Amino acid sequence: MMLAGKRVLITGGGTGLGADLARGFALAGAEVVIAGRRLDPLHAVTAGTAIRCVQADVTDEASVAAMFAASGPCDVVIANAGASDSAPLSRTTLDQWNAMIGVNLTGAFLTLRDGLRQMTGWGRLIPIASTAGLKGYSYVAPYAAAKHGVVGLTRSLALEVAKKPITVNALCPGFLDTEMTDRSIANIMAKTGKDHADALAALTATNPQGRLVQPSEVTAAALWLCGPGSDAINGQAIAIAGGEV
Repeated sequence: MMLAGKRVLITGGGTGLGADLARGFALAGAEVVIAGRRLDPLHAVTAGTAIRCVQADVTDEASVAAMFAASGPCDVVIANAGASDSAPLSRTTLDQWNAMIGVNLTGAFLTLRDGLRQMTGWGRLIPIASTAGLKGYSYVAPYAAAKHGVVGLTRSLALEVAKKPITVNALCPGFLDTEMTDRSIANIMAKTGKDHADALAALTATNPQGRLVQPSEVTAAALWLCGPGSDAINGQAIAIAGGEV
């Protein structure tokens, strides 16, 4: 119960990693608020728990402001909302580019900015980036550009808050065992004709451990950044990828 008395806001909290983060922080004693665009997944996470939910769109400035007003002052803000898309750059439309930058980078900016504004003491800002924020991958250039931006945002903001009891660190998982990766596998199957096993193997091959990263492993890292002895960890982009980067 190391986080008893702390309030945690997690965007993209209705599915995948966000849902796992919500449950993990609740088990650590925190008051947890999750946010997302769709209420049904949020309600599926909050059902039978003390976790609260707020409907919000992280790409909309007014919606983000309303999200923090509804949640109340937060000690930990995890900017987890994101989306992925894939296409060769030569066939990537401006709408696809804007969508990837909007949710993955602008959404992180708005969440971290407003999260910082309402912090008055000890605080933790944790954007969820990706190994795509540390290296390139083919066919996901807009996504990688957005996640590289999140890492740059993290490193810059960490210097701004270094004199305060606040830290900013990005978590950079490889391919996760979540619905987003399921969609990536389906996309590979549709575009290449590979079966599920081969499509999955194409993704796990990027991890030297030969597996998908479990959401619980990212949650454990986030909890560590909020625990005792983490005060000097600031401005880092922490890869959770089995040695890939």
